[in-house]
Amino acid sequence: MLLALLATPAFAQSLPYHSDPSAREILPSLTPVPAIRFLTTADFPPFNFRDAGGELIGFNIDLAKRICVEVNVACTIQAWPWDQAANALSDSQGDALIAGLAMSKENGLLFDFSSIYLALPGRFVTRAPDIGAFDPAGLAGKTVAVRRGSAHEAFLTRYLPEVALVGFDSEIKALEALENGDADAFFGDAMRASFWLNDNLTCCGFAGQPYFRPNLFGEGLAIAVPAGQDAVRHAIDWALVRLKDNGALDELYLRWFPVGFY
Repeated sequence: MLLALLATPAFAQSLPYHSDPSAREILPSLTPVPAIRFLTTADFPPFNFRDAGGELIGFNIDLAKRICVEVNVACTIQAWPWDQAANALSDSQGDALIAGLAMSKENGLLFDFSSIYLALPGRFVTRAPDIGAFDPAGLAGKTVAVRRGSAHEAFLTRYLPEVALVGFDSEIKALEALENGDADAFFGDAMRASFWLNDNLTCCGFAGQPYFRPNLFGEGLAIAVPAGQDAVRHAIDWALVRLKDNGALDELYLRWFPVGFY
């Protein structure tokens, strides 16, 4: 039964359904939103960063712009240092923060959050020759590299106790162990693994299906707004559903994540 649970992801598809299906019933807000002042950071490629010319670019930047186009409002995007961005939002220096702010209990006291626009699954990575025949049930007695102390390590400890887990200080070091032949597979955060795979596709690749466990791996990425700013949050949620339905959200995902982690 445990292996069956591991072998069957909560949901899996080549293009993820990023936005909340229940939000399909949202209607355009009756409260006008004249503009949305987005705050972000400039230090997290490929989500939000500056190119060689100093222009702010990335998945989150393009998404913010498309949200404003969909809602038909003026849009500004301003970059702040990470350690100041949330305070800037709470001080009303912006209307929304699109920078991966954690949906923690502490942040929930200050901010409301949009629907999830990008979920963060766990995934296995193996060396290229092993991808086609990969079966998690066949990992018993084999070595799997993980980030030490991670939720992904705890997940495998619970569902695949026969696997020999080897912990490393980071996902990158765990993936390098796989590349060097010191592990038979890697299991961890799929998004971080995809960044590494961008430069290591001849070596390795995702194997099997993605595993969505929000209670373990995190709920995903959402846009923060000051608590009580329902009109802005409503407009963003409505736009996210529209962008999924018209294919724009998938197009952005494919553009910025050439090694898709779903």
